[in-house]
Amino acid sequence: MSVITHILYATDFSDGAAEAAALARDLAEVHGARLHLLHVITELDDRHRRGIPASVMEAFVKEVKTQAMADLHSFQRRYFQGLENQLTTELRLGHSADEILASATETGASLIVLGTRSRRGMEKWLIGSTAERVLRQSALPVLTVPKRS
Repeated sequence: MSVITHILYATDFSDGAAEAAALARDLAEVHGARLHLLHVITELDDRHRRGIPASVMEAFVKEVKTQAMADLHSFQRRYFQGLENQLTTELRLGHSADEILASATETGASLIVLGTRSRRGMEKWLIGSTAERVLRQSALPVLTVPKRS
């Protein structure tokens, strides 16, 4: 039987994040597991950066990181109050699925918990699904929590 000792919970702060946060919290409490709260800022690829002066890009990235860190701490207070001794937080910049998998490896996670947004059709084809990519590429168990309607 697998033992859950360290849970990585990745969030995008979307509406569906609350259900996944509640489940990650419950699992951490029941198993006495450490909980790692992760948010990934999606990085612009080179073709979208082209033509933007480096100084403008640096200022933009700095502002986005500052706001994302404030959002992460607010999310932590809202959903994980009382777990401060079991909880760590992390902010990363990059491609979501890649960063989630890298963080899981680096932190020694035994379970990844993700919310899903249920994109369908053209939207899913154009944007893709972070949860689907993590599920397909992870060597760890991944628990996906759908957004309730």
